[in-house]
Amino acid sequence: MITLHHLEHSRSQRIIWLLEELELEYQTQHYARDPDTHLAPDALLAIHPLGKAPVLTDGDTVVAESGAIIEYLTERHGGTHGLRPAPGTPEALRWTYWLHFAEGSMMPPLLVQFIFRRVRKADMPFFARPIAERIADSVEAAFVRPNLLRQLAFMESELAQREWFAGDQFSAADIQLSFPLEAAAARDWLTAEEHPRLRDWLARIQARPAYLRARERGGPYEL
Repeated sequence: MITLHHLEHSRSQRIIWLLEELELEYQTQHYARDPDTHLAPDALLAIHPLGKAPVLTDGDTVVAESGAIIEYLTERHGGTHGLRPAPGTPEALRWTYWLHFAEGSMMPPLLVQFIFRRVRKADMPFFARPIAERIADSVEAAFVRPNLLRQLAFMESELAQREWFAGDQFSAADIQLSFPLEAAAARDWLTAEEHPRLRDWLARIQARPAYLRARERGGPYEL
């Protein structure tokens, strides 16, 4: 039996979605975040030394990291679902690129923004708050905003050339990109004027039956 160790409000939600798209039998082990630190509980350390989610177990096999889990599941259980393009095709190269882009390029500025938003809300002496806010503002202006705007413009231009990110067919690359793009939308980065195709893409993925089943099964998912 496949078991997904799933953390609420996290990127492991997209692995539930992938499992639903693949129509696999699986079970989920749910974990709640620490209300103070927002981190995963220590119980996940029993599953993987880093104590992070998602982690997938399939018999004696343990796989961590979203991209590695997606590659494992689509290679081992993909079958005829079409979620991974044929090797050696232009679609396969784009599939691999977007699989890595989601975590390697898009998540870092989103994570930095999340950290500095928590800094702004943290308890601190009144005289320190203006300094903390000034540092947060400067980091967002110098790093977060230019990187995210450039990435979103690039992704918007890619969808002008094809319906889905890897090609004309929905694939697991779209599943991998769902978390950073949903996070960007939740933080008001996607505008109707500049990102109509990305907003349409989000509407299309969120209407998929497997996505809706995954949301019901995954529990809390606020970004």
